[in-house]
Amino acid sequence: MSDYICALSEHVERTHVRYPNRYGLMIAGDLYMAKDMDKTKPQMTLIVGAPYGGVKEQGPCVYANELAQRGFVVLTFDPCYMGESAGEPRHVSSLELFTENFSAGVDFLGLQPFVDREKIAVLGICGSGGFALAAAQADTRIQAVVTTSMYDMSVAARMGQTPEQTLAAKKALSAQRWKDAENGYMPEYVPFFPETPLEKVPEGMEEPNAEWFRFYAVKRGHHERARGGFTTTSNIPFINFNLLSHLDEISPRPILFVVGDRAHSRFFSEEAYAKALEPKELYVVEDAEHIDLYDRTDRIPFDKIEAFLKSNLK
Repeated sequence: MSDYICALSEHVERTHVRYPNRYGLMIAGDLYMAKDMDKTKPQMTLIVGAPYGGVKEQGPCVYANELAQRGFVVLTFDPCYMGESAGEPRHVSSLELFTENFSAGVDFLGLQPFVDREKIAVLGICGSGGFALAAAQADTRIQAVVTTSMYDMSVAARMGQTPEQTLAAKKALSAQRWKDAENGYMPEYVPFFPETPLEKVPEGMEEPNAEWFRFYAVKRGHHERARGGFTTTSNIPFINFNLLSHLDEISPRPILFVVGDRAHSRFFSEEAYAKALEPKELYVVEDAEHIDLYDRTDRIPFDKIEAFLKSNLK
């Protein structure tokens, strides 16, 4: 049985690929393209990053399957330390490495004979939206950026905390480092989602945890390699560094922020939109919560995304 959350179109071919990032870690990816694509001509390409803690078989395959039919070569990937990609210990998260994964995808695509190096864009879902923007801040080979249900994980790490609560979090993380070191540098990892999918979300679960469970914990989006969360000490850099401190430097390359009108995360896109310079656009999807832009093809505005990319990758 396929472990992808959506069926592959009969008009699309998917090829598994592996390539290194700048740190020598092998990234596992999938390359999607229309079966009738002309490989003798350089094509427009798109790199799609998974929601934070997700893998390529979840939301990215939904986007890649659709956009490949619309004329794009699409690369999806597992972040290093996640899924089928390399990196030990498992489930480590890093602002730098997760940002680097996008640029590693640009490296890989740019070496393919059917790829136009001047027509490479990135699309980040949820947490990958922040990493896609961060990659574009420094990597000028990225010609356009799309984010859907964007999260800035460096903002989320301190969100709603008083200075006293932030200090307490730092002390707890520092103490956890002692425990990990005493354990031979095998860091603590506590999965958030069950090993096998649930029939329904547990009664009484509070939002937004219930929303995460509505996708990751049930058959809709469950995947054995996406159990949720990262090693406990992965939080350290997220409370220490600002992911999008150079957002204005993406200009004059364009950014499209796509967000659901009912998304609990809507403010992330609105704040990033306010900081970014032109050209930029904030596109609000009606009747959509955060996770609807992971997989709901009746909500994801593919026509808008296609038009944005094709007009800016001319």
